[in-house]
Amino acid sequence: MKILYFAWLRERLNRGEEEVSPPSDVATVADLIDWLASRDEAFALATQKRSLIKAAVDEKLVAHTAPVAGARVVALFPPMTGG
Repeated sequence: MKILYFAWLRERLNRGEEEVSPPSDVATVADLIDWLASRDEAFALATQKRSLIKAAVDEKLVAHTAPVAGARVVALFPPMTGG
């Protein structure tokens, strides 16, 4: 699956995307974030306040409880503002 990073998350990680193959026990967005944090200290530091991280699975905004099985793309980003 492809992970896309946006805004300050992208800046802190110094990358905009990566390809990953999470283990089968990674079932939700929250599990994915936990797994990514366990393998990358920079990611763990950037996502310490998990409630600030928003997610989209295959271009649909989702809660952290959303499943990731079969997802092609998961986007992670800070809260959005605009008008």
